[in-house]
Amino acid sequence: MSLCLPVCLSETQDSPQGEANLQLWDLQSGQLIKALYQKKVDSWCPSWSDDEKISVRSVNNELHFYENNDFNSIANKLHMQKVSDFVLSPGAQPSKVVVYVPGSKGAPSFVRLYQYPVLGGPTAALANKSFFKADRVTMQWNKRASAVLVTASTEVDKTGASYYGEQTLHYLAVNGETALVQLQKSGPIYDVAWSPNSAEFCVVYGFMPAKATVFNLKCDPVFDFGTGPRNAAYYSPQGHILVLAGFGNLRGQMEVWDVKKYKQVSKPQAPDATHFSWCPDGEHVVTATCSPRLRVSNGFKVWHYTGSVLHKWDVAAGSELWEVRWQPFPDGSFPERPVKYQAAPSELGTTQAPPTQAYRPPALRHLPATPSAKLEAKPESPSEPAPVSNSQSEPSSGDPETDKKMKNLKKKLKAIEELKEQQAAGKVLQKNQLEKVQKEEQLLKELEELQIGQ
Repeated sequence: MSLCLPVCLSETQDSPQGEANLQLWDLQSGQLIKALYQKKVDSWCPSWSDDEKISVRSVNNELHFYENNDFNSIANKLHMQKVSDFVLSPGAQPSKVVVYVPGSKGAPSFVRLYQYPVLGGPTAALANKSFFKADRVTMQWNKRASAVLVTASTEVDKTGASYYGEQTLHYLAVNGETALVQLQKSGPIYDVAWSPNSAEFCVVYGFMPAKATVFNLKCDPVFDFGTGPRNAAYYSPQGHILVLAGFGNLRGQMEVWDVKKYKQVSKPQAPDATHFSWCPDGEHVVTATCSPRLRVSNGFKVWHYTGSVLHKWDVAAGSELWEVRWQPFPDGSFPERPVKYQAAPSELGTTQAPPTQAYRPPALRHLPATPSAKLEAKPESPSEPAPVSNSQSEPSSGDPETDKKMKNLKKKLKAIEELKEQQAAGKVLQKNQLEKVQKEEQLLKELEELQIGQ
C-alpha cells in the first residue's frame, strides 16, 4: 500500500522549478518510493486502482500512468491539451479513466472516457461529451465502472436566478452512450448519488424545497420523491434503503425510504448534524456534530434506520469531536436483510419529525392553536407527497367577512414564507417579490388583530 504526501515547494538556483514536493511512500516498509515535482495546486494527488496495479498523476498537459508502483519509468501517457482533472475507475482491471478539459475561447468543455492502456488515436475514447457552462466539474463513477455522472458548475449564474451559479448533470457510459439529465426544477444540484447496484442514481436539486428523483441508465425518471427540506442523498451499502436528508443550514430532517417499494420507513431528525454515514451492515447509521464545522454540542448518535436512537455520546465540556468513522469491512460481508417498518426497540426512543400541521405564520406560532377539524390531504400527483389542505378546517369567527380576510392574509403570508425560503437558498428575487416580502410585518399585524378580536 502506498501513501502520497505533499511537502512545501521551495525554489533554488540549482533547481529553478523547485525541489521535489511530492513524496510517495510504501506503508508496509516505511520506505520512500519516489520524490517528484508537482506544479499543480489542484488535482495534484496521484490516484491508484483498487488493486494498486495502475497509478496515474497529472503532469502539465499529460496524464502519466505507472504500473506496479514502479515510478522510475512511465508505462503510458495520455496527452491532452489543458487537461484539468481526472478520476480513475473503481473495481477490477481493466482500469478506466475519465478526463475533463475546460473550454476556452468559445470552445466547449468536454469529458472523455478511456480504457487503459488504449489511450492514443482518434477512436481510443470510449465516450465523449461536450458542454458549455462549466467552470468546474465533479465526476462520479458507478461501482461497476460502467458509467460516469458529471456535474458541471459555473461560478456565476448569468441569468441572475441564483447566487451559486448554474449546474447541469451529464451522463457518459463506457458503451458510448451520453445524455444530459433532464431535471424538472430549476436551481442548484445539491447532491448526486449512485445506487450500489450501478443501475440507478438519485439527484437532489432545485430551489428549496428541493426535489429528489431517481433515474435509470437511460436517464429516465424512475421515481419522484416530491419536494422537501433536503440537500443530500445516501444509499445503504446494499442499495435497498435510501436516506434523503437536509443538513447544514437545514434542520437535519431525514427521510428513510425502502427503495424497492418506494415506501417511506421513517422520518427522524438530527439537528446540527455535520456528518452522516451508513454502517457496512446496512442496518445502522451514525450522525455527528463535529469541529471545526461546529464547535459546540459535539457528539454522535447511532441509529437504526427505523428511527430509533440506539447509542448517544456527547463530548465533555471544553472538548471537541473531530471525526467519526465506522470500522471498514470488505464488500459482501453483510447480506441484504428485509426492510422493517416498525421502530427498533431502544431505551433512548426516537426523534421522529412531528406530523405536518396547518400553516401558521412564524409571528403567531407562540399563540395557542385553535381547535380544528381533521386535516384532509389530497395528492397533487401520484409521485408527489400529499400536501396538507386546511381549506375545510379553518376555525370560524362567526363572521364570513372576517373569515375571508383571515384566509386571504394567511395565503399571502404563506407565499411570503416560500419567497423567503427561495431567497435563503440563493434565488435572486424580482422587485415585485421583494416588495411582497417587505409587507410581511404589516400583514402579520393585521392577522393578529383579527384573531385577537375573535
